Amino acid sequence: MSDDAGRHVRRKRYRGNHPRSFSEKYKERNPEAYRGDVEKVLARGDTPAGSHRSICVKEVLEALCPKPGEIVVDATLGYGGHARELLRAVLPGGRLFGFDLDSDELPRTARRLADAGIPEGAFVPVHANFSRLAEVVEDAGLAGVDLFLADLGVSSMQIDDPDRGFSFKRRGPLDMRMDREGGESARDYLARIGEGALCDILKANADESAAAEIARAVSLRRGALATTRDLAEAILSAFPSPSFKDPAMQRTLRRAFQAIRIEVNGEFASLDRLLADLPSCLKAGARAAILCFHSGEDRRVEAAFRSGLEAGLYASVAQEPIRASREEQYGNPRSTSAKLRWAVRSASPAIRSADAERSRNIHSA
Repeated sequence: MSDDAGRHVRRKRYRGNHPRSFSEKYKERNPEAYRGDVEKVLARGDTPAGSHRSICVKEVLEALCPKPGEIVVDATLGYGGHARELLRAVLPGGRLFGFDLDSDELPRTARRLADAGIPEGAFVPVHANFSRLAEVVEDAGLAGVDLFLADLGVSSMQIDDPDRGFSFKRRGPLDMRMDREGGESARDYLARIGEGALCDILKANADESAAAEIARAVSLRRGALATTRDLAEAILSAFPSPSFKDPAMQRTLRRAFQAIRIEVNGEFASLDRLLADLPSCLKAGARAAILCFHSGEDRRVEAAFRSGLEAGLYASVAQEPIRASREEQYGNPRSTSAKLRWAVRSASPAIRSADAERSRNIHSA
């Protein structure tokens, strides 16, 4: 290896063969520089730590039918896999507005797209929640956008990094915030929420059958939960003879962590706002596609698209969700739960504010 001045430097090595601390690793922090290692991980059907494998890319492109010169919104930029392919399809002349609430990942993805040859100005980074879509479209002076994509949930980069606190698999601070620059952490949230409210959240956000028992166990340790391992142990204490290695217990932990993460980040409220504003942000004939990985998300998207169809806001919508191909599910198990739904905007939205109000009324009915 050489430094910027061309001088030979020793290649960085792990401390030992397998360092336990994620912060000591380097391939996971910069996977693009270790393509050979990444390809080995991909070949065995895993996602390399520190990166993200975009799901249903072919299906998304078929649903959106991007063309040169079109304006795109990628409401969940993440690693930028979908954005890269959409940008290649709308160039020359097109632009993509990439929303990401994660201030850690947004600049990395911007550099990644620039390194992929995306010209300056074609990609517009937006550090904001996608619930602000209407505001951003208006501030940009756009009459609407041609294509819209949202890939809901948490990215692999966030899950893999224990410092983010999204996963029970490694000890880390009990954070779970998409944007660490503001908002309430999971630690603070659990320190103030009551047992009954937590039980309701576990039921509503994760369909957890043992919600009452888990809520009771977590509440008994209120104020003493500082790390992901603390929370995991509290959840497991609700069951007789629990084990971290038990697949059933891991599914329970995954559901509980997911339910709390959704609440900490206000994910369902943000999605409801997005779905209400979306029709007024689309040009006539514009196409929208949303990837869901959670039944609560999918129910909301399906209901919004069908209500919009009945109200004349959409000309057509997907009758059934599109799933990842059998080959993709085999090669990337994380794609198994994905559901892709699409909608096509109807006649010209001449009065955008009226359409937005109409859509909100449908949602609140």
